[in-house]
Amino acid sequence: MTVLIAGAGIGGLTAALSLHQIGVPVCVFESVRRIEPLGVGINLLPHAVRELTELGLGETIEASGVPTAELAYYSKHGQKIWSEPRGRAGGYRWPQISIHRGRLQMILLAAVRQRLGAEAVQTGRALTGWEARRGSVIARFADDEAAEGALLVGADGIHSTVRRLLYPAEGRPIWNGAILWRGTTEAAPFLGGRTMIMAGHEFQKFVCYPISLPGTDGRATLNWIAERKFPRDRVWRREDWNRLGVPAEFLPSFEGWRFDWLDVPALIRAGLPCHEYPMVDRDPLPRWSAGRVTLLGDAAHPMYPIGSNGASQAILDARVLAREIQAHGEAPEALAAYEAERRPATEAIVLANRRNGPEQVMQLVEARAPDGFKRIEDVLTAAELEETAAAYKRVAGFDKEALNARPPIVEAGR
Repeated sequence: MTVLIAGAGIGGLTAALSLHQIGVPVCVFESVRRIEPLGVGINLLPHAVRELTELGLGETIEASGVPTAELAYYSKHGQKIWSEPRGRAGGYRWPQISIHRGRLQMILLAAVRQRLGAEAVQTGRALTGWEARRGSVIARFADDEAAEGALLVGADGIHSTVRRLLYPAEGRPIWNGAILWRGTTEAAPFLGGRTMIMAGHEFQKFVCYPISLPGTDGRATLNWIAERKFPRDRVWRREDWNRLGVPAEFLPSFEGWRFDWLDVPALIRAGLPCHEYPMVDRDPLPRWSAGRVTLLGDAAHPMYPIGSNGASQAILDARVLAREIQAHGEAPEALAAYEAERRPATEAIVLANRRNGPEQVMQLVEARAPDGFKRIEDVLTAAELEETAAAYKRVAGFDKEALNARPPIVEAGR
């Protein structure tokens, strides 16, 4: 019997491809009538790229983005705190890819339609609820239509209908006081053209990385995020995800951020208009599943965009779900086994991101040396820096030795 998936985002489409890979029929239902390549840049970590490679999409995705070679942290004065090689440059068997989120979604969507057929993704189908039957679940939609399947997977994002119906008293996402202004700028690459940088500290930060290789004019598409954190009691426009940013509300704070390797205010101005987003997550849930219904991706574990883990964890969810359905069949036992592995793993990441994840080294520098430093070793020891980075990799599941050595999650030939 068919598995029903609510949501044609990165997690839902990866789940569809993974279930098809093991021979399970799938249908994806998306609330919008036309799926557009929306969003800005994201990073796919090596463990997620491995899963997409094992779905036969590795070369396409790598050609559509930038294989990130370095992650570097800087102070608000542009002084280097820490850097490390990433992806293949760091010894992984798979790259880390910086890519436009919409471009990745379109690659996944095209693969689903090619492999599963054009009707495998039905748009304009907003889920409104479901009804449990003996041995099946009936999903109901706003157009008064229904679909019957063996399982229903809620991959419908941070404002998930499935999650809301499972937990009707939960309320809105939780804002931590930070606002992100996000944009892209066509500009000359910096620091070799394959570096992701983070500068500043917990209360004011700038993130930038290329999501395209340079064209014939020598310019690449640079994705940037300007962030400011305000007191939690400040009133802000918290729930509009498509709101244009107001430069006067953040650009003056970055006017002095002109480094010898990057002119931050010039880059922002050249990339206007931009959009603003509140940094929100939700508290971890005690359960994701109820009978034949479960959650996946941001519907299950929305997290702060720290450590480049949102899309990567949704991809891992999809692969583990497919493995457990392969082992247990399209049954509640598969959902229980999937949740038993993925819920504690992602809960640890949600909580680590609330503690600022690996970016905490930037806040430590701000606290210990707000006026700058001559030698980073006088502020943070090499051991502190290395352990902060290594500890987060272990929590997020992309420790190099462990990832390179482990067997595939999904054994497609079984």
